[in-house]
Amino acid sequence: MDEHVAVALAWIFGACTLAAALLAVRQHRARTAERARAAERLAAAEHRAAETITALEGVRAELRHLGNRRISGAVTALTHPHLDVPGLLDPRWAGSDVDHASRRVLEHVGEAVLAERQRVDASARSALRGATTRIQAMSYRMQELLQELQHRYDGEKVMQDLVDVDFLNEQILRRIQVTGIVSDAWPGLARADSYLSEIVMGASSRLLGYQRVQVSNQLRDPIAVVARAVEPVAVVITELLANALHHSHPDLPVYVIVQQGNRGASVIVDDAGVGLDTDEARRAAELITGGHPVLLTELGDPPRSGFAAIGQLCRAYGFQAHVETSAYGGVRAVVFIPGDPLLTLLDETQQPLSALAPRPPGDRAFHGPAAPAGTGAAPDAAHAPVGPAPADPAFAPDFRPGEPGSPEAPGSEGVPGSQGAEADALPRRRRRNPTPAADRSTGREASGAARAPEEAAVSAEKWAALQRGSVAGRHATLSEADRTDEGNGPA
Repeated sequence: MDEHVAVALAWIFGACTLAAALLAVRQHRARTAERARAAERLAAAEHRAAETITALEGVRAELRHLGNRRISGAVTALTHPHLDVPGLLDPRWAGSDVDHASRRVLEHVGEAVLAERQRVDASARSALRGATTRIQAMSYRMQELLQELQHRYDGEKVMQDLVDVDFLNEQILRRIQVTGIVSDAWPGLARADSYLSEIVMGASSRLLGYQRVQVSNQLRDPIAVVARAVEPVAVVITELLANALHHSHPDLPVYVIVQQGNRGASVIVDDAGVGLDTDEARRAAELITGGHPVLLTELGDPPRSGFAAIGQLCRAYGFQAHVETSAYGGVRAVVFIPGDPLLTLLDETQQPLSALAPRPPGDRAFHGPAAPAGTGAAPDAAHAPVGPAPADPAFAPDFRPGEPGSPEAPGSEGVPGSQGAEADALPRRRRRNPTPAADRSTGREASGAARAPEEAAVSAEKWAALQRGSVAGRHATLSEADRTDEGNGPA
């Protein structure tokens, strides 16, 4: 009995021992697996931590790159669009949140810089506008005083000195005027309706080297610019001539053609100077067309405000300017003035053309003294070809065959330019009451008798004396060292 109990107890003890051993093995395996999983989790966490550290280092590097190069590059590109803004330091960040955030930062910085530049530019323009307006008014007053002195004193030396000072004041006035225009000021001078050819001659007389300007008048009608646009057109032509004279050799002429088209009139300036390269031509086209406002800081150092002023006036008054390479290798500048609403026709009998203005080809109605050489004026009557006298334009027929309003034009009601192709052309003057042929011949005889040879000779001598005094005075005081940059080159 005891033996069986002992055996049973042995079996029970063995079973318990085996169960304990199995339990220990299972627990060991469980702990081993748990340690393995913990090691894996630890390794993954360490890997993620390493990646996070690498990413943080990359973000720090991108932020340093953004602050050191990308922001400054974006700010520089605002004024120099041809420059590239630096991209991401690590291309792997492309399309990520870091890339999007950096782009937003650059956009906000650009907007803030532009807003601040515009605010500063507006303040600078306001200050310049106030200063130039006062100086311009004083310069006009000085001009009036000099003209009064020229009429008061007739001594040759005194007159020469006064002419020199007047011309120097004109140079100062032109620079101040252009600066004021760039600062959004109006040209500062109100004038009456003026012939386009007279405007061109007046523009050339404001410049050093005006003797080199050769004007050819190709207008068919007595075209004039309306009062509000006279000075703006004169400023534009002056700046284009200044650019042509400054960038061409002192011995080379500058050719100017004034011609008439179906929709307006054009002034073409050709020079044989150094021309423009591709970048300069592009920049000049941007400035001269006036397509968008230009900041004062974009005009260079020193500022070149000529083309910028032209763009301002074109945008404000509605005419157009264009520059390209000329046939002489220099620059060709074209100013187009639309007939509606900037041009009109003047009555030559009420407001005769200036004696110094170039005459249109074939126009011999001008009996006054010859204009100075190089102005394109008609020759003096003493040197005119021998032959039958041309018809006086003042006594031209009321209507032209085939034109609207003429007897040959069916359905016409006498309104010029109201039908057909003439609708886009400039209006032509028409005499309301036809003058009989007998009255026309009487008028010609009276006109011829009014200009006696003695009167023409005295008038010619006066003009010649004035021109000699002007030329001598300017050559005596304005040396080659005074040929400074006119400020018209592309900024």
